[in-house]
Parts: sequence; C-alpha cells; structure tokens
Amino acid sequence: MSGQFIRPDQPKAFAVSTVAATPAPESRLPGILLAFAVAAVAFGLGRLMPLVGGAVCGIVLGILVRHFAAPSATFQPGIRFAGKQILQWSIIALGFGLSLNQVAKTGLESLSVTLATVAAAGLVAWGLGRVLRVHDKLQVLIGVGTAICGGSAIAAVVPIIKPDDHDTAFAISTIFLFNLVAVLMFPLLGHAMGLSDLGFGLWAGTAINDTSSVVAAGYSYSHAAGDYATIVKLTRATLIIPISLTIAFIVAWRQKRGGAGDFSLAKIFPWFILWFLVASGIRTAGLVPEALVPIIHFIAECLIIVALTAIGLSADLRRMAKTGPRPILLGLGTWAAVALTSLLVQHIIGRW
Repeated sequence: MSGQFIRPDQPKAFAVSTVAATPAPESRLPGILLAFAVAAVAFGLGRLMPLVGGAVCGIVLGILVRHFAAPSATFQPGIRFAGKQILQWSIIALGFGLSLNQVAKTGLESLSVTLATVAAAGLVAWGLGRVLRVHDKLQVLIGVGTAICGGSAIAAVVPIIKPDDHDTAFAISTIFLFNLVAVLMFPLLGHAMGLSDLGFGLWAGTAINDTSSVVAAGYSYSHAAGDYATIVKLTRATLIIPISLTIAFIVAWRQKRGGAGDFSLAKIFPWFILWFLVASGIRTAGLVPEALVPIIHFIAECLIIVALTAIGLSADLRRMAKTGPRPILLGLGTWAAVALTSLLVQHIIGRW
C-alpha cells in the first residue's frame, strides 16, 4: 500500500508524511499512576492489618479492581511495566537491607534446618503438584514461596519463568492463607510442645514465610524467640540468589534442548539478582548509613506493594476460580512438609 515504501523518485514531503504517520509508543504513565493509587490504599490497609500486610492487600485490591472495573487498554502498558520492572527494582532495594555479616553470624547454626526445609518444599511441591495435576509454573511459585520468603521469593522468580499474572496472584494468596494460619497456631503449638526460645525462633524463621509474620509469631512467643526468628529469616532470604539462578539455568537448558531458535542465556539470566548481591555487598561493606536503612526498607516495601498491585490488576479472577482447590491443597501440603521437616531436623540435631 502507498506510504509503506519510498521510491527514489518520490518527493521528500511524502517521506516526511510517512514518518509522521508512524504511531507513537503507548504511554506507561496512566497504568503506573493507577498501580500507585491502588497500592496507596493497600499500604494503608496493610498498616491497619499488619498480619495481612500491604503486599497481600495490594494484590487482592488489584484483583477486585480488575474484576469489577477492568482498566481499559490505555492503562495496560503501565500496568505491565509496574508488574515487571518495578518488581525487579523492589528486589534490588531489598538487598540494601541485608547485611551478609549478620546473616553469616547465625547462618551456620540454622543452615541444616533451612536447607532441609527448602529441599522438602521443592520435593513436595513437585511431587504433590504432579499428583494434583497443578501445572509446572504454579508448582514453582508455590514451592519457592513456601520454601524461602513468600511474596519476595515469588517476585524474584516471576521474571525468570514468566507465569500468567493470575497464577502469580493465586500463588501469593495461597501462601498468605497458610502464613496467617501459622502466625495464629505456631505460638500455641510451640508452648504445647515445650519448644525453647531458640527452638521456636528456628521453627518460625524456617517455616513461616513473610518477614512481618515471622516477627509477629516470634515476639508473641518471647523476645529472644523473636530476635532469633528474625535473623534466621534473613539467612533464609539469601537463598533467593541460588534458587533464582538455578531456576534460570533450568529454563535456559529446557529452551536450548527444545531447539528454541532465539535462545539466549543473557535474556533469561536474572540480572537483577546480581544487582541484589551488589546492594547487599554495599550494605555489608558499611557504605549504607544506618539511618538510611529504614528508609530504604520502606522504599522497597512500597515498590513491592506497587508491583504486586499491578500483578493483581492483570490477574483474571474468573480464571483463578476455574483453577479450583488443587493449588490450595498443594500449598497446604508444601507448608505442612516445611513445618514438620523443621521440627524433625531440630529433633535429630538435638535442638528440641
């Protein structure tokens, strides 16, 4: 058709009009502003309901907005940007709050329990997921989220495996459900089993996902349990790095084996994890003033709420409903395996 190709004998005016007719790229601003607006409400609700948290409120509010008043196509570029790019920025920001020296101090003490629970989560998520016929990506999301640190771990692997947004929302919601159960039940069960302060802190730090929930459960048991649980949780969070890299290489290997013509390890590799390491190294080297650490943590929290809100705005509640109870059963089985494995290993090594 005319206007697509320019012959040498065509006048320059025609060429100019052709360039002017090229559509401008879609603006991300409307979608980003929408994600921030809904996230601001979620942040406030999270402060009112600390056991739920802003991240879960964000993804739930996003799902509800999408279901009852779906954003038009104008908002989609910004929503996609917030759900992917801002998600990666939030993980990098979390790195500035993680001192590797602090992790190393108690890491060796809890390493056996942490590694055992991570292995249990992975095996149960894979095996039970196959029995329940839950597809691979949702298995990974639930397994990683239960094994490491809930929404943050899921946020780290989402850019690697690229699941549907409704799967991400389902995984976070499922893990949150059992996280809340753990916060309410663990202190009662800990006292009933006669766990020491350090024993309960190790249990909570390895078997409860979200940091705020670990803190809530730990300090409701005792101050010493809360302190230890928090440090164990920080140690566990560092496993985001090897887990994400392992998943990236598996994805790359599968693509290469499948004969993907455009295969590129550089495209799959989670570069933001390396920046997470750089951020942690900067904090460990003492280059981040202590006064700035709470501010950076606040920024990271806000970014992850915005990102998860955007994922909620992209999630399809009807598709989630069609998935049925199988992912919830998978979450229950994986969470139970982690909690029991933590207690079993503690018993074997004489900590309980």
